[in-house]
Amino acid sequence: MKELNVPTTQVDFALRRTATALSIAILTLTLIGVITGVLLSFYYEPVAGAAFKSLQTITTTVSYGWLFRKMHTLAGYGVITIALIQIVVMFLGRQFTSSWLFAWFSGILFTLSAIGLAWTSMSLGWDQDGYWRFNIELGTINSIPLIGPQLRDILTGGGAISTLTIQHLYTIHSYIVSTGALILAILHLSGLVWQEKEMSETQSIAEVAPSIAE
Repeated sequence: MKELNVPTTQVDFALRRTATALSIAILTLTLIGVITGVLLSFYYEPVAGAAFKSLQTITTTVSYGWLFRKMHTLAGYGVITIALIQIVVMFLGRQFTSSWLFAWFSGILFTLSAIGLAWTSMSLGWDQDGYWRFNIELGTINSIPLIGPQLRDILTGGGAISTLTIQHLYTIHSYIVSTGALILAILHLSGLVWQEKEMSETQSIAEVAPSIAE
């Protein structure tokens, strides 16, 4: 008779439930980031001479603008931290089922998306730190074999860092990576819910099997 893969310890059960709880936190923080990002976009200007001033206006003038900006920042950093913890938890509680693999890969892709969001946002404020960090990292990107120069042109719009660069980063950050991160967060939670259902069904079969054998 085929051996059933059923968690037999409290640790296995705790890890699975922890992974599900973390995935809910990930989706919640992602939604907070998306919603506050939309609210900030009403006042943010992706222009070299106005980006920094628009963020100052949001912080000091717009009603609750400082709160939305702080929530947006904390959600971004928080979701990266939780996503990294989630990867460790899922590794420790691995079950090697279809649902686990689905949740595992979607979780890894989400973590990369969250890091991408943080990276693309660093120059949107157009301050000295963000500008020079981005300028240095462009050199690293440009040195990537085969695709480096093309990636650099996509990010900068070709040529030096300018208003076009901010607009490209804003588009990538707000529309492409954010949308992908939200979809991946939903898929990740769906995979873990699927795993919970799969494990519950397997547990039920394992409990019924001895009584049938008797």
